[in-house]
Amino acid sequence: MSNATVILEQLGRYRLLPILTVEDPAQVEPLAKALIAGGLPCVELTLRTPKALECVKLLAARGDLLVGAGTIRSVDQAKAAVAAGAKFLVSPACNPDVLSWCRDNNVPITPGCVTPSEIELALSHGCHAVKFFPASNFGGAKTLKAYSAPMPDVKFIPTGGITQETLADYLALKTVVACGGGWFATADDLKNNRFAEIEQRVREAVALVASLAAKK
Repeated sequence: MSNATVILEQLGRYRLLPILTVEDPAQVEPLAKALIAGGLPCVELTLRTPKALECVKLLAARGDLLVGAGTIRSVDQAKAAVAAGAKFLVSPACNPDVLSWCRDNNVPITPGCVTPSEIELALSHGCHAVKFFPASNFGGAKTLKAYSAPMPDVKFIPTGGITQETLADYLALKTVVACGGGWFATADDLKNNRFAEIEQRVREAVALVASLAAKK
C-alpha cells in the first residue's frame, strides 16, 4: 500500500483537516493537546512563518498526530518539510517540478486545482487526490458535484472559505475525502492562547461529522 493511500485512508476517517498557521513554537504543545482532546489528531501546518518548519518538527516528534506541511511551492520547501517530519504535503497550485519530486520520492502531495486541466495534470504526476482551492470562490460543493460526473474516480480535499456551516454540503459528496479549514484556530486564537476554545471548536466539528455519518 502506498504512502498516499495510507494518508488518504486516515484523512477519510477524520473527514476534517485543520489548516493552521503557527507563529510561535511555544504554541505547538498546547495546540496539539487541543486537537487531540477534541478528537482530531491531524493537522496541516502552512509554511508561511519564519519558524513554520520548527513547528512541523515539534509536532511530528510527538508521534500522536498526522502532520502535514502546506503552502509548498518549491522542491526545496518539499525537501525541508519532509526532513522536518511532515508525512504529507499540500500545495496551493500544480507545480510540475514539485509534483515530480514527490512522485519520485513516494511523498504524498495534494496540489491545489481549480480546472479540469489542472486536475488531469495532477493525476498525470501520480497524485491520488487534489485540493480544490479556493473552494468557496469557485462554486464550492456545486462545482465539485459537477466535476464528479465526468471524473468519478478523482478524490478531492476542498479548502478555502469552508466553515462549519458549509461542511455538510461538501461531505455529502462521495468524491470528497475530507474538508480543510482554518476556522478551528485563528491567528487571534493562537496569539491569545485560547486553546480551550480551539478544543471546543474541534469537538463541535467532529460531532457534526459523526452526526452526518449516522444519517447515511
